[in-house]
Amino acid sequence: MRIVCISDTHDLHPVLKVPDGDVLVHAGDATAHGTEAQVREFCEWFSSQPHPHKIFIAGNHDWLFETEPEKARRMTKGFTYLEDSAVEIDGLSFYGSPWTIRYYEWAFMLERGVELAVKWKSIPDRTDVLITHSPPQGILDRNGRGESAGCGDLLKRVRQVMPKVHIFGHMHPSNGTEIIGDTVFINAAIAGDGREYTQASDPIVVDI
Repeated sequence: MRIVCISDTHDLHPVLKVPDGDVLVHAGDATAHGTEAQVREFCEWFSSQPHPHKIFIAGNHDWLFETEPEKARRMTKGFTYLEDSAVEIDGLSFYGSPWTIRYYEWAFMLERGVELAVKWKSIPDRTDVLITHSPPQGILDRNGRGESAGCGDLLKRVRQVMPKVHIFGHMHPSNGTEIIGDTVFINAAIAGDGREYTQASDPIVVDI
């Protein structure tokens, strides 16, 4: 199965050159501000992609999915939206979750510790492809100041589950791939780290 990974496109999707594959995964922050118009435009673009299967999770910029979830979900026709939920494709289990560590006031943010640990506990033991907006602590999680900004409780759960692939974004400067043990970690962030969003990276392809 060929999985094409993107994240943090922040309304840049119209200019993306997306490789062919079996599953197209977007790990959150499709929009800049999560307005209804931005979400609708992204959903129309995402659903039009030719990949047989398409999966999207929200990120901290995708406000509509938190403030008006029913309205946002009605726009997700033609692809699968995951929010602390799973889907099976050709025998592989995909699980998606939007949460990140609280930083100012954005969507889908919780405090470190118990609040986030409860969310990560919901990740099924049998998960082949894990999709989170947050990176795990210490893995492709450096912010613009070079600080490790991933979630330690997520890392603990990933070590327990040991997915084949873990796809995330959120920390734009850390785009890339790292293999640790039997897991391929992918920070699929597309946008750069400036105030004005511009494309800094290309989609990442992984075969499993």
